[in-house]
Amino acid sequence: MVTPEGRLVARLGDPGLATFTRSSAKPFQCLPLVLAGGEERFALDAADLALVCASHGGTPEHVERAASLLARGGFGEDDLLCGAHPPLDRASARRLREQRRRPTALHNNCSGKHAGMLLACRLLDMPAADYVSPEHPLQRRILAQLAELCALPERAIGVGIDGCSVPTYHLPLASAARGYAALAHPEAAGAEPALAAAIRRVVEAMTGEPRMVAGPGRFTTRLMEATRGRVLGKEGAEGFYGLAVLGPVALGIAVKIADGSERCRDGVVLEVLRQAGSLSREEAAELAELREPPLTNWRGLRVGEVVAELELEEVPWETGDGGGSGSRAGATSGGGAGSGGQDPGGSGGID
Repeated sequence: MVTPEGRLVARLGDPGLATFTRSSAKPFQCLPLVLAGGEERFALDAADLALVCASHGGTPEHVERAASLLARGGFGEDDLLCGAHPPLDRASARRLREQRRRPTALHNNCSGKHAGMLLACRLLDMPAADYVSPEHPLQRRILAQLAELCALPERAIGVGIDGCSVPTYHLPLASAARGYAALAHPEAAGAEPALAAAIRRVVEAMTGEPRMVAGPGRFTTRLMEATRGRVLGKEGAEGFYGLAVLGPVALGIAVKIADGSERCRDGVVLEVLRQAGSLSREEAAELAELREPPLTNWRGLRVGEVVAELELEEVPWETGDGGGSGSRAGATSGGGAGSGGQDPGGSGGID
């Protein structure tokens, strides 16, 4: 857990643990489009930008908006290089099966991000072919932006290929938390005015249109709805979660569940927010069933619950550094992830 200035204030485990951020990088991947004037050029509203940052559920609303984004840049579904998978939203997936329809690339939870990247290519006069390549000029620009906000040199960030075929980033939890702290208060993090304005537009879009970022009933949407835009959350596969806490006390938080499981992730995130004083009693009550999800057996009987048991360690002012190297800039590592070393976790999967 870190302030926008880079001071470590609390931790659990090793903030230097390196892992893949997966889809938690999406708010940063959206920035080149906004910085280049994409909102004006393509008439993008807040819901559009939220979808570009989304791991969406593949509902009809998500699919239609992704198709609309493509059309505004003169692209079509065939231009998407994300691949296809069934909607994450169960009702939408069931409806497709009943209609005997196959999912398309538009149902991919990352189709909004890919549509946004294609729009950025159009706007920046970059080639649209193979826009997912790590060597593509857009991907190089994204990496440079991420490195700046996470206070790391580009060479210190490992690059893998995500489940949707775009680059995904391997960096210390400390550095990821520093990046999310920059989302919470870009000016305090040292962002130049144009970049700070772009960050604020992305954050306002995600927190203002949370249904587009995930979908009905999903944790990320419910968290941002319950906190009324004061907390930005973004999940990534393999048990990663990024948080930007806005308001009088701005914070960035990164959580990694060591075994990659999502079973306990939501409860850990809520408990971290509670201990940080960033979740009110009313907000906690609204999200109570997500904090300790029930366990049922094959007869449907409740036989237990998943309980997040953790205690954040406060870091005294004199021992927290400025975070310039990223090795101890600040992070919260959940679920025993802080055992040290490198996380080899694969970069495939849904998001």
